[in-house]
Amino acid sequence: MYQHCFFKSRSSSKAEEACDMYVRAANMLKMAKNWNAAGDAFCKAAKLRLQIQSKHDAAVNFIDAGNAYKKADPQEAIKCLGRAIDIYTDMGRFTIAAKHHISIAEIYESDLVDVDKAVAHYEQAADYYKGEESTSSANKCLLKVATYAAQLEQYQKAIEIYEQIGTYSMDNTLLKYGAKDHFFKAALCHFCVDMLNAKLAVQRYEEMFPAFSDARECKLVKKLLDAYEEQDVDAFTDAVKEFDSITRLDQWQTSMLLRIKKTIQEDENDLR
Repeated sequence: MYQHCFFKSRSSSKAEEACDMYVRAANMLKMAKNWNAAGDAFCKAAKLRLQIQSKHDAAVNFIDAGNAYKKADPQEAIKCLGRAIDIYTDMGRFTIAAKHHISIAEIYESDLVDVDKAVAHYEQAADYYKGEESTSSANKCLLKVATYAAQLEQYQKAIEIYEQIGTYSMDNTLLKYGAKDHFFKAALCHFCVDMLNAKLAVQRYEEMFPAFSDARECKLVKKLLDAYEEQDVDAFTDAVKEFDSITRLDQWQTSMLLRIKKTIQEDENDLR
């Protein structure tokens, strides 16, 4: 028995030494900006650590490998981050797993331009954060989901998220000021679906959150609704310009407003 333990500890200490050598080599390769080779070395260290049941250290090395691969091979980076996530979820470390789901989502966003996969990872991160009662972190992920959902014309999905986060924010002293932005975005999504929907939604937001009535965002939506009813493209454009001169509209808001404006122009053409 003693002999068995002795050989086992010797083999595990040899494996640990090998891991340390791989990590040192990986760091030198990083300094030389040889990202693929650095990733390979970190990966070898991680796999060895799994063999000696050193799960936490294995996950750390998989993350290191993922960060190195990010610079050269995004697909390989995703695989390594995924391996780390599996280890962390197995250990019940859901907050850390969520953080790395976000890292994968960002790779799909910027490097691989795969919106559907980015959304899936943001949703998974949000689920893990919710389970750990990290509502504000979950909401940040969900806002990313809503942004993409609206861009993909999945308006109902976006509306549900914006309304949910708007309602959460209006009841929170620190977040109350931001509630108007979420209700504004929800109203724009409603407007993209149907003008009457948007009108009813704005009324509902004002009843739920009276401060919304005084917000410039609410006044803008009402002006846009009037312009839409009158089929007045110029009034629509002027209202947007006036708002933008004081509060800059972001790219997402601008693209939604252009979609709505286009429907007025199409309706005008139908009447001619």
